[in-house]
Amino acid sequence: MSAAELRARLERLLDEARAQGAFEELRPALAAALAASVAPSPAASEAIPMRYGMVGDSKPMREVAALLDKVVHSDVPVLVLGETGTGKELVARALHHYGARKGQPFLAENCAAVPAELLESELFGHKKGSFTGAYTDRPGHFVAADKGTVFLDEIGDMPLAMQPKLLRVLQEGEVRPVGSNKVVKVDVRIVAATNKDLRSMCKAATFREDLYFRLAVLTVQLPPLRDRKGDVPHLVRFFLDAMEKEMGRRCTMTTEALALLERWRWPGNVRELENEIRRTVALSDGTIRPADLSPQIRG
Repeated sequence: MSAAELRARLERLLDEARAQGAFEELRPALAAALAASVAPSPAASEAIPMRYGMVGDSKPMREVAALLDKVVHSDVPVLVLGETGTGKELVARALHHYGARKGQPFLAENCAAVPAELLESELFGHKKGSFTGAYTDRPGHFVAADKGTVFLDEIGDMPLAMQPKLLRVLQEGEVRPVGSNKVVKVDVRIVAATNKDLRSMCKAATFREDLYFRLAVLTVQLPPLRDRKGDVPHLVRFFLDAMEKEMGRRCTMTTEALALLERWRWPGNVRELENEIRRTVALSDGTIRPADLSPQIRG
């Protein structure tokens, strides 16, 4: 029985005791039981373990934090590897906000989400009149983030023809806007991320090998949630707190529902868990039970 269910039962007993005139005799015992039913468990009262903005205390996450301790103050490019939903952008933001470039611009771009003909302009900028719709000069992310960090998500989807321009940024620290014959000097740290096997892409000639080696000076491998034993309860508490602020609803979860969440394989990783908690908070009556979870998780 969950704490919320126990509390409701005790409140009913209190009402019955009042109706039967026995409230004064039962009040001390019932009040003590009611207080115990809503008192936070030791686990719930403990601080949620978090390092570099990432929740978790499993061995794989401690190893990630230990690696970040070593590289966060360096200024070399970093390649973040991991499945979709593992938190690659969190690593990029940690490298920026805990490093020497803190307070400077941080700009992120998903190379898979922008059409190839626009991605070059987004990253490197363009001159007025260089193509249809270019009504003004545009600096591009690398110029706008000067002295800061540029995060390139899904770097494996960057068009092959554009990769030499990124290589020039890494090697020479300069960009040439679309439609311009002048280069602009920039000072940016590049953090790239992907869920693809870039080594295999290099062998298949779909990703430049020289660019790969320039990006992978330091590599951070994020573990999938299924390998992070013990982290699901911490993440559940974190997301329940976040949903309370987002939706204005405070929810608890039964041990049976939590056990089902711990058993699930989470192919979408932390992002999938976050979406599951958001859905259950929106639909539940304040206590999340097994019946409130998605069918595939219940099954």
